[in-house]
Amino acid sequence: MLGVCIARSSRGTGFPSQHQRFFKWSISRNNYSSDVAYCPIRSVLVANRGEIAIRVFRACTELGIRSVAIYSEQDKMHMHRQKADESYLVGKGLPPVQAYLNIPEIIRIAKENNVDAVHPGYGFLSERSDFAQACIDAGLRFIGPSPKVVEQMGDKVAAREAAIGAGVAVVPGTPGPVNTSEEAMEFCLKHGLPVIFKAAYGGGGRGMRVVRKMEEVEELFQRASSEAKAAFGNGAMFIEKFIERPRHIEVQLMGDKAGNVVHFYERDCSVQRRHQKVVEIAPAPKLDPKVRDRITEQAVNLAKHVGYENAGTVEFLSDESGNFYFIEVNARLQVEHTVTEEITGIDLVQTQIRVAEGMTLPEMGLTQEKITPQGYAIQCRVTTEDPAKNFQPDTGRIEVFRSGEGMGIRLDGASAFAGAIISPYYDSLLVKVIAHAGDLQASAAKMNRALREFRVRGVKVRCNTDRINYI
Repeated sequence: MLGVCIARSSRGTGFPSQHQRFFKWSISRNNYSSDVAYCPIRSVLVANRGEIAIRVFRACTELGIRSVAIYSEQDKMHMHRQKADESYLVGKGLPPVQAYLNIPEIIRIAKENNVDAVHPGYGFLSERSDFAQACIDAGLRFIGPSPKVVEQMGDKVAAREAAIGAGVAVVPGTPGPVNTSEEAMEFCLKHGLPVIFKAAYGGGGRGMRVVRKMEEVEELFQRASSEAKAAFGNGAMFIEKFIERPRHIEVQLMGDKAGNVVHFYERDCSVQRRHQKVVEIAPAPKLDPKVRDRITEQAVNLAKHVGYENAGTVEFLSDESGNFYFIEVNARLQVEHTVTEEITGIDLVQTQIRVAEGMTLPEMGLTQEKITPQGYAIQCRVTTEDPAKNFQPDTGRIEVFRSGEGMGIRLDGASAFAGAIISPYYDSLLVKVIAHAGDLQASAAKMNRALREFRVRGVKVRCNTDRINYI
């Protein structure tokens, strides 16, 4: 579609109208200018399913953007298909998960249906640089970081090198991927125990083992490597010193095409099970303000160092002495982005879309001094898991569903209704429950009350009232 480029100063007022296909203005920063093209997005395909797909669809609807869903054969009756303006079958004849990983078919659907941009959500293809590049090569906009940055941040070794280059503190670890147990033993003998084995080319807790005894090095390395190879196609390991009883602190970032980067403060994700987050809190409770300032500053410095664009999260471990160390960058939106939205009042998904259109952060009023946290937010995940069977995912038909609601409670879900079929093919997340209040105790009380109001029959569920009581 042809359009006209219109010159506009970065100090111009108001947003361009949606019918203007191309827009350009000059941004003055650091005493030099950069042309930033503004291209309105009219339609977004979400290359995902479930609650994150619905989350993006809602953001699109509020922006007046056409939403497009894809669905596997197993998801033909799933709610995310109903929430989009349009929906198309993907991966016919393929296994359930592989359907959502079929890059050529996703691109074909987008092109055939005049889609402007693709949002990857989280999981599936969200951290695949080849998918981001395929979108760009097809003339689509990828709502996320550039393919180069996605690739760099997806490689734990390259991300660590970038962090060092940006002056960010890191935990002592291997300089590159480790492929043999002999190399692992050499590192352990040199640096001492405990250490942690982590998949070099993946995350989410898979391929991760903590080693506390020398006689366990070989066995645990083989287990971690096998698990990583099965999950990510590569069994290479990254090894680093293990910090006992750390806090898991992550910083939410947003960068634009003009090189501006801001943070939306931090989240505490220390409550985990099998290296999977189960409770997230924003901002981090009882975090020393000086530590907060340093950790957010280093996260922003890293993002600027690698030329980061769009949404992302820099994760750190913090010890009891206030020291903190870089873990990794998640070059995508995260499950727990909701708590950051609640304390800042900023819609991160809409901001992602506007950045992809070419809007700068100052144009959206998002300068650092204007971003301030209000109160505390907590997120818990209600999942279809059976605690009596070691939290094995449960499946079946939801016969009864009653949620906890009320003031200060937000629910993000996709299968949370009576009659929904919980399949064995995908993640066990049923609904995310987010509580927001003026202080941590009030937020925890709201969460406790909301979780206790839930009634689910037909499938087993797990929630986190015991952990909220601890808070």
